[in-house]
Amino acid sequence: MAQRWGWMALLVIGVAMLGGCSGKPSAPDDSAKLQVVATTTIVGDVVKQVGGDAIALTVLLPVGADPHAFDPSPQDMAKITTADVIFANGAGLEAFLDPLLENAGDDAEVIDLSEGLDVHFRGGDHADIDPHIWTDPNNVLRWVDVIEGVLTRRSGENTATFAANADAYRTQLRELDAWVRVQVSLIPAENRKLVTDHTTFAYFAERYGFEQVGAVIPGYSTASQPSAQALADLEDSIRAYGVKTIFVGKTVNPDLAQRVAEDTGIALVYLYTGSLTESGGEADSYLSYVRYNVAA
Repeated sequence: MAQRWGWMALLVIGVAMLGGCSGKPSAPDDSAKLQVVATTTIVGDVVKQVGGDAIALTVLLPVGADPHAFDPSPQDMAKITTADVIFANGAGLEAFLDPLLENAGDDAEVIDLSEGLDVHFRGGDHADIDPHIWTDPNNVLRWVDVIEGVLTRRSGENTATFAANADAYRTQLRELDAWVRVQVSLIPAENRKLVTDHTTFAYFAERYGFEQVGAVIPGYSTASQPSAQALADLEDSIRAYGVKTIFVGKTVNPDLAQRVAEDTGIALVYLYTGSLTESGGEADSYLSYVRYNVAA
């Protein structure tokens, strides 16, 4: 019996060796790659542009999720526990992240991509930070520098890949910035007035010469609630400035914005704010996201 099992073992080994010599490529083993988690689809896309196939990337928030209102699941906790590096937008956007890390007992390296950037504060209150830094592509250029540096430090054998990817993406971002400036130049300066569902595009406005004259929800988060007086003041501003449109994020409940639009007789136009679309959609990358919003 022992001899029989010995021959069977040799047969199994022989078949395995033949399979290994068959010329068929083995499936890539993602477990051997640097395990990277990105919080939002926008952060995830930028990380993917730099890391490419040299990293194993997981994105926490699903497509269409509002980062301000995201409620993580136990499955999200599991994603965190296996991460080597976590890239976050920062500036207070991911309020869910700290409790998630504490509950998971995770010791992964967490990279706040807003750190070192010139962030906006509401009314001079440093506790109320505007986290929507990605609406200016020049801030995303800074992200690329940080992401390339972290990935290189953690996975040095892929340095050349990260450098080539980052350089190519920087070129695309600079071209995007130039394209936006051309498009904006076609809009008369007196018409560059923005009213949005919440204060989302301040970085974009500062870069490209717009003025954010009001928001339906007073603050940087969709979790805020306006008073009746605040809505009345906004409607007065819309009339005074001759604003023609309210821009509303596709992940936000539009009811309040719809009411203001009906009261003032102006249009409601939907933009992408905190999330990309599914692959193949009209805003399935950061580059197409910006182009869609500028065209709208």
